Amino acid sequence: MKISGGTQENGIVVGNAYDKYGSKNIFVKWMMTRFELSLSNFVAKAAPQSIHEIGCGEGYWVLQWHKKGLQIRGSDFSKQVIEIAKENAVSRGMSPLLFESRNIYDLNTTQDHADLIVCCEVLEHLEDPPSGLKALQRIVGKHLIISVPREPLWCALNFARGKYINRWGNTPGHIQHWSKKEFIKLVSSYFEVMEVGSPLPWTMLLCRPLSS
Repeated sequence: MKISGGTQENGIVVGNAYDKYGSKNIFVKWMMTRFELSLSNFVAKAAPQSIHEIGCGEGYWVLQWHKKGLQIRGSDFSKQVIEIAKENAVSRGMSPLLFESRNIYDLNTTQDHADLIVCCEVLEHLEDPPSGLKALQRIVGKHLIISVPREPLWCALNFARGKYINRWGNTPGHIQHWSKKEFIKLVSSYFEVMEVGSPLPWTMLLCRPLSS
């Protein structure tokens, strides 16, 4: 699958700087398997009729779920990354219309609503995470799956494998950092956290809208 490889758009790193999905590194493959198991488990529990992935990047999960017959679409603020996602769709015989460019802060109920909203590896890139969470509140039908890197573990593991040494292991584009406890506390202000997943080195939450 084609990835952005650290491309910048308006000075912001977009998409995946590192091909974690296609890596042949045994440890990375182990981590991604755990991530996929946790994500798939949460999707199964949500049992959605429709899915909208916010911050879909190059489209890996959208294409995986579409292949399984789920009603799915993806959006990302980066027009460059969405073009890559469309290329990835076409190369697999799927419609490029699965993807569109949307800024998380501009999401609205009419255009972006779905039973399940998936927002993985997005909030760490945002200058204003609370506004991002408020935008997700507007479009969630029944469930939200959201994940971020678990810190300081994420940076430590990058540093240990010799990546981003001059940044102390911080992945390009990551401007927010949360421990598991801190992230649960943040999200709990906007959603009811139903279940917590800990696929190393991420924190993943299955949530639903707060009761009125």
